[in-house]
Order: sequence, then structure tokens, then C-alpha cells
Amino acid sequence: MISKKITTVAESSCFRNPSNQEPKARAIGYHHIMLTLSGQNGGGQILRSSLTLSMLTGQPFRLARIRGARPKPGLARQHLTCVKAAAEICDAAVDGAEMGSTEIIFHPGTIKAGHYHFAIGTAGSTTLLAQTLLPALWQADGTSTLTLEGGTHNPMAPPMDYLTRVYLPLLKQMGISVEASLDRYGFVPAGGGLVRFEIPGNQKPIPIEILERGEEIERRIHCLNAHIPPEVAQRETRAVLKHLDWPENTIFIEAPENSDCPGNVLAAEVTFANVSERVTAFGTHGKGSNRVAQEVAKMMTNYLHSEAVVGRNLADQLLLPMALAGSGKIHTSTPSNHVKTNIEVIENFLPVRFEIEPGLRGCHLISVK
Repeated sequence: MISKKITTVAESSCFRNPSNQEPKARAIGYHHIMLTLSGQNGGGQILRSSLTLSMLTGQPFRLARIRGARPKPGLARQHLTCVKAAAEICDAAVDGAEMGSTEIIFHPGTIKAGHYHFAIGTAGSTTLLAQTLLPALWQADGTSTLTLEGGTHNPMAPPMDYLTRVYLPLLKQMGISVEASLDRYGFVPAGGGLVRFEIPGNQKPIPIEILERGEEIERRIHCLNAHIPPEVAQRETRAVLKHLDWPENTIFIEAPENSDCPGNVLAAEVTFANVSERVTAFGTHGKGSNRVAQEVAKMMTNYLHSEAVVGRNLADQLLLPMALAGSGKIHTSTPSNHVKTNIEVIENFLPVRFEIEPGLRGCHLISVK
């Protein structure tokens, strides 16, 4: 659970605002008080969601015990980049923005459209950084560009292909247009990837209800095999086809040369009229091709054999756009603790309430009002 407290800005002795001026309040007139949260039972998502919501609402916040549930608590490189990038985009005053810090105070200013370029410096996820910043930029007064360097395919985050083929199409259904491109791949451990986004401003998400998958349109097996012998991709794709019993024409093998280190990523994707789902496994040294294929096949089979419409990861990522839209409903699998924690963060910043209702065969209806 997230502990919450409201304190006045004056009570926070470590807060700095060099201009000595309060930023204009936006969606919620909270700018004279500070929201205090604790991340003692969570990871980086509490920080990222808080940054996004603070930028959007003008609500200052203090986050203590950052990533308290992780083996190495505090700000790692990718989290520090999130803080500094958010601060630049909304001209925020920040305390605690340094490596290893377990507490920050973030006082947002006004979101500015612009051409932004941020480099994580490791294989930390560019997609998680993008998801932190995009909502602020689609609300800005003009078109922005966002160039990010770091990891594009990180086992601990949604790969860039997931963003472009699953997440962004759903945003488009909600009235949010974002163009994305991958210029250079970034695998673990080297990173070095490069992604770009173009974000028109003055956009507001509209409510969406995703309660049925709709007609099936396409099935796809995608294997990224960078600087690795081609027989690895061939073994993996043959194995996953056998496990899933999908036709051979669903295979798409890509062997990118533009990466700083080898990378092997296997994904299965199914596209329906209303939603898509994409599951991914990563090949590593000592991990056989069949094991990689089995991981992908198991995740996809579980989804296809369930009553869920929205995949669990996508459900988590849609919570914030749904809340910003003011209402919406999605039918998904049993919510993870990650989903529940994200809901708590959102409800602390926005005047909305989520409901989670159990359904058939372990599925749930998540609604916001």
C-alpha cells in the first residue's frame, strides 16, 4: 500500500524554488500544498506515475523510500533520467535528483512544447521513459519531438515493438496521436538504442471501453536476432510454431546490424479488431532456443485460452490514459499488485476512482469514473 500525507510547502525545509514563485495550477488547484508518498513497497512505477501526474496537474509531491522493495533502493540511472527529463519539460524545481537518492521533492512548473533529447547512459528502458513523458507532451501547447537513447529491448520493460504495435494503437483509439520510430536497437547490457517520437500538442484522451476482442486480423511471430548466428532464430521460430500450432507464414525474422551488442528477442503477437496482445521472451547465454520458445508459447496460449480482452501489461499501461479521460472500462485478467499500486498513485493525484469487479474464469472488469 502507498502511504500518503499532505504537507504544506512551507513545512518542507529541503524544498528549493529559485524563482520564489508558485507555478500556475492546471487541472487541480493543489499548487499550495504538497502530496507526500512512500515507495517502500514498490519499484520505479510509483516514481514514474507520480512524475507524469505531477506534470499534468501542477501538484507538487515528495516521494520517500524510492524503490523500497528493490534489492538496491533509490534512484538508478534510468530513474534519475526520468526525474531530470520531467523537470526539464515542465521547468520543475527538484531536490534529491542524484544517483542512489531515496527521496525527491518535485515542484512542477508549466509544461513546454519543444524538441527534447535525453540519454539514459545505460540499457535502461527508453520505453518506460517515453511513457513517463508522453502524456505531458501531448497536453503541451504545440508539437514536440522526443529523442531517447538507451535500451529499446530490456527484459524488465515493454520492448519498443510493444509500444508501436500494441500501446500506441490503443492511444490512437482514445484520440491521442503519437508517431514513433526506432533508429537504432539497444539491447542489454550495452544499450545504445535510439528512438524518436513526434507528439502533437493540445490532445486529450477520450473514454474507451474494451470489453470484446473483436474479429481476429493477424497472427505474427517476430524474432530479432542481432549479431547472432541465423540458426538460433530458425530454431526458436520453428519451436514456437510447433508449440502454438501456427502456420509458417506468421514468421518474421529480423537481423538488425545497428546495435552495440548482440540481442535475441522472440515475440508472438495476435491482432484483433479492438485490441492486440504481444508477448516476449529474451534469449540469453545458456538459455536454449526451445526454452525461449516455450516461454513465448505459454504466455500467448494463456492469453488466447482466457476470457481476458486486454493483456495484463497493457491494462496497467492504460490506467493513466483512462483516468485522464475521466471514464472507461477494460476487461482483463486478474490485476497484479503492480496494477493496484498504480491505481493508488493515480487516485492520489486525480479526482477519479477505479473499481475492480471479478468476472468469469479469473477475469476482471476495471472501470474508472
